[in-house]
Amino acid sequence: MELACLDLEGVLVPEIWIEFAKATGIEELKATTRDIPDYDVLMKQRLRILEEHKLGLKEIQDVIATLKPLDGAVEFVDWLRERFQVIILSDTFYEFSQPLMRQLGFPTLLCHRLNIDERGMVAGYTLRQRDPKRQSVLALKTLYYRVIAAGDSYNDTTMLGEADQGILFHAPQNVIEQFPQFPAVHTYEDLKKEFIKASNRELSL
Repeated sequence: MELACLDLEGVLVPEIWIEFAKATGIEELKATTRDIPDYDVLMKQRLRILEEHKLGLKEIQDVIATLKPLDGAVEFVDWLRERFQVIILSDTFYEFSQPLMRQLGFPTLLCHRLNIDERGMVAGYTLRQRDPKRQSVLALKTLYYRVIAAGDSYNDTTMLGEADQGILFHAPQNVIEQFPQFPAVHTYEDLKKEFIKASNRELSL
């Protein structure tokens, strides 16, 4: 049996922090793992900015409620689920994901949790585990699943490397250049073709 493991933000839905940065006008919040590979450094920067501007979970959720999946993402997930078991491996948080996952038909999601204080402020975060995307792929392989994975950022590359086949999707040029071992595509049609190519079964578009 083959599994498809996908990153969420930048692959199927907009980058939540970038959209929140646009809504608030706070340029620093536009930084993602495409820019800062160390997730802990990135999250501490985000939490500091939220505290400085007195922005809590509600303000972030209000912006998320206005977002939709990327054009073609819902159709792509539907196509993929007919051919593979699909698991979303993301560095987002369950407190963020519900509205967007509903629009995607609630595929299985493994991600992290936020620590919210009595003021409704984001006081910290709890990682599901270290290097969670790679560890998830490792665990699935011990169950004798064959894994094809797609992602767009530095924090996806260990997952892509651990998978039987990794694919870069919507990745920025700096990531593509640093990881030339992964095919890089930018449309869902081309991503479908890469999944078909990577599969050990006869599949069609």
